Amino acid sequence: MSEEFYRQIFDKQQLVEAVPSNKEITTWALKVIRLLYPEQSKQAFNSVQELKAEFGTLEHQLCRIMDGTKACQDCNNEALAKEFFMQMPHLYDVLNTDIQAIFNGDPAASSEFEVIRTYPGFFAISFYRLAHSLFKLNVPLLPRILTEHAHSKTGIDIHPAAQIDEYFYIDHGTGIVIGESCKIGKHVKLYQGVTLGALSVAKSMAFTKRHPTVEDHVVIYSGATILGGDTVIGHHSVIGGNVWLTKSVHSNSTVYHNPAITVFNENKE
Repeated sequence: MSEEFYRQIFDKQQLVEAVPSNKEITTWALKVIRLLYPEQSKQAFNSVQELKAEFGTLEHQLCRIMDGTKACQDCNNEALAKEFFMQMPHLYDVLNTDIQAIFNGDPAASSEFEVIRTYPGFFAISFYRLAHSLFKLNVPLLPRILTEHAHSKTGIDIHPAAQIDEYFYIDHGTGIVIGESCKIGKHVKLYQGVTLGALSVAKSMAFTKRHPTVEDHVVIYSGATILGGDTVIGHHSVIGGNVWLTKSVHSNSTVYHNPAITVFNENKE
């Protein structure tokens, strides 16, 4: 290889942004989630004061991670970290509604403990909720790192900018895609392979509403694809499996794909 090639790679390394490792960032997030939900951890505290101290430690760690992320030179990271943890009671309340939605909606769930400990849907939702809270505080990079970690672990791809209300239920989950400008209401249930995406991925459409709106109490079954920023799925609708939608659906609608299936039995008796 030529000296010019080595020089090109070396120069590129000097220009790379200083960002803590993904492992450090996702480990911090896991600590937060496991502090809220000890069902995922063996860690125990002997007093409320010890618990408060651990929250303080995680707040300090977040500040240090943001200090190490040079994408925002003028941010008051100490204030941002404090604001994030001030929102923790609300975040916890919303996550509890997600747990309730999954437990109440899945006959196979034997307990909320099982949902918290084992369900990939809750894992992805909890990482999304943390990431979205950071996104709303205009924290750079970290939200996307968190949701992509959940994506890599579960196959569930939720952009941190998506707006998702309470009682969100992901069943199975693998292959779900929820785009950046998607809006999802309360009591929405998604099955595996659902795509809430954009009609166009042209770069000129950045910062526009490109992804669908899903209103309250909607169920979307596996393999359905719903595209477009002007597409609205009205409340209390059911979208069947493998449906392709680029237009809005009125409230209380049922939309389904009706393929012609013929079964031949060659072993006639």
